[in-house]
Order: sequence, then C-alpha cells, then structure tokens
Amino acid sequence: MVNHSNVKNLVKILIGAAWIDGRIQPEERQYLREIAQAKGLATDPEIKPWLYELVPVQPQECYDWVQEYLGEQPSVEDCENLIEAISGLIYSDGDVATEEARLLTKLQELTQLSETSQPAHTVLLKQIQKLYRRWVDVQN
Repeated sequence: MVNHSNVKNLVKILIGAAWIDGRIQPEERQYLREIAQAKGLATDPEIKPWLYELVPVQPQECYDWVQEYLGEQPSVEDCENLIEAISGLIYSDGDVATEEARLLTKLQELTQLSETSQPAHTVLLKQIQKLYRRWVDVQN
C-alpha cells in the first residue's frame, strides 16, 4: 500500500540518484520537478532544498534512503517500483553514469542482504538485467 511517507521517500531517492554523479543534468532536473509536482511534493519543506539544488545530496544519503524505503523485507512491488522510477530518471538524460550504475548495483546488494523471498529477489534481478541490457543497447 502506497502512503505519503513512501511517496516522499521515493522522491528523495530519485533526487539522490540524480545527485549521485555529483551534479544534476538539465533533463534530470526537469524530470524530478515533474515527478515532485505530480506527487504534490514540489513545495514540501523537506524536499524543496534538494529539488531546487540548494543543498546537494551525498551518495551515502541516497543509499540510506534506499535502505529505509525498502526496509528489511522488500516486497516485489516495492522493488519493481524503485527500479522503474530510478531507470526513468537515469534514462531521462540519455546517459548512464558510472555512479548511477553503482547505485543499481548497491540496490541489488541491499536486496540480496535482506531476507527477501525468492520471487522478490528474482523479479529485482530481472529488472536490473533489463535495465542494463537497455543501457548497453543505447550505447551501441
């Protein structure tokens, strides 16, 4: 079940993923602002400083938010939503930075470390594989 806290955490993760390579690309900036507006968080006092790049997000903060969002036993739905949301952001600028690929790898590791059920783990791995394949296809 999606609640306001989860939506807010997801937007925070997306902002962190955009910052993970040290800067927000113009396409990422537009994507983030559209998402924040659609989710009703564009003027949220916690989100606004990061969204409008007044305060940078450090990679560790992003990883912490991912862990908080997924929790100890992430559901298949949570994993799919997170992968889908991050891939939308990553592909918004047509370039996958090394740091962005590392975030996806870290996401995979976090999920493997938690005591997830096999189906959730399998779905997450398939989603990550699909994302990497699309990235490789774009590069060729």
